[in-house]
Amino acid sequence: MKKMKSKLGLIFALCGTITLSSAFAAPGLKMAEETNPNPIIAPIKTDEPTSYRINQLEDIAMHYYWHGGDLKQAEEEIFKGITLKGKYDVVEAAYNEAVNLDPYDLDLKFSLASTQIIQKKIPEALKTYQQILNLDPDNYNAHLLYGVYSKVNGDEKAYKSTISNLKRLDAHKTNEYLEKFSATEAIMKSTLNTKVPENLPQNNHAIVILGYALSDDGTMREPLIERLKAGLAAATKYPNSKIIVTGGVPKQGNTEAKLMKEWLISKGIAEKRILTEDKSTDTVENALFATAILEKEGLKDVTLVTSASHMRRALTIFTEASNFYDKMNAKNSNRAFTNVVYLDYPTIEEAHKVTKDETLVIYRDLIRSFGIWQYPDKQR
Repeated sequence: MKKMKSKLGLIFALCGTITLSSAFAAPGLKMAEETNPNPIIAPIKTDEPTSYRINQLEDIAMHYYWHGGDLKQAEEEIFKGITLKGKYDVVEAAYNEAVNLDPYDLDLKFSLASTQIIQKKIPEALKTYQQILNLDPDNYNAHLLYGVYSKVNGDEKAYKSTISNLKRLDAHKTNEYLEKFSATEAIMKSTLNTKVPENLPQNNHAIVILGYALSDDGTMREPLIERLKAGLAAATKYPNSKIIVTGGVPKQGNTEAKLMKEWLISKGIAEKRILTEDKSTDTVENALFATAILEKEGLKDVTLVTSASHMRRALTIFTEASNFYDKMNAKNSNRAFTNVVYLDYPTIEEAHKVTKDETLVIYRDLIRSFGIWQYPDKQR
């Protein structure tokens, strides 16, 4: 059953009572944050419908996921007895409580497990996925997630067992996923280029520069400027290539893409070369929305530009986004991806080492690129 969507404010407290922001005028999370970043919390009776309380818990989870908030207030007034060290602790606590209120709702369990993965709590997430499988033994996505994160955690036996279960449920789809996993393993062995490669395509080629969150005052931070410098080098060497700048989270009226375009123009790049992707909120959306631009503009091949620590994840996600568009449009673009990195490691040798934490994030975002949302109906 589709959940009843919350129509009231965001902030509430739950400790025998539920509390809600007093501002009915705020018609959404962002407005509530901008108009009243520290709202007064007022109690609500605990005889509110369960669906209402769960909606409020999900609202607070998504607010902290995106914006953070006053941890001390959340600790004292929302989740008494729980020590909160960061915003994802609040998200996890909110979904824990929501799961307790409705233990039948598997989407809530998926959301809880996703938060545990974000915090690198793999054993806890595996336990949550196992609960889903105990209740729904043929849940394909639960098997998939359990298997992938078992593999990341070094449990090959559990991974192989899960693949067998997945093939039993849908052999064709499972084989498609196994091909994607193999491609991802190959990408993780990619050579990272600190200099612009030779012999890149002269036509139908795009240089895609990935954004980086702006400072609170709406200015670009060092990693973004360094990515732009690397992108500028590529754009200068290949003057026929289009440039796509990405990033849409606004700060003080600016988006990453807007400031990136202005910076490139100030360095002598013609405005007509620059295409703007200013709707994305993360790397998965960078890939989906930039690929839509590539398709519209008839641009075949891509040179990705980002930080070395981000490149393997970006290549994985952009490859999957390109494959998705090919499948959707029933074609084979044979799109080739190359890379130029800003070296954010002490040495290039260190940059080529793939850690367990990076592997976890790569597979997490690959799964999101499959269209499996982290937080069902809430966040991709």
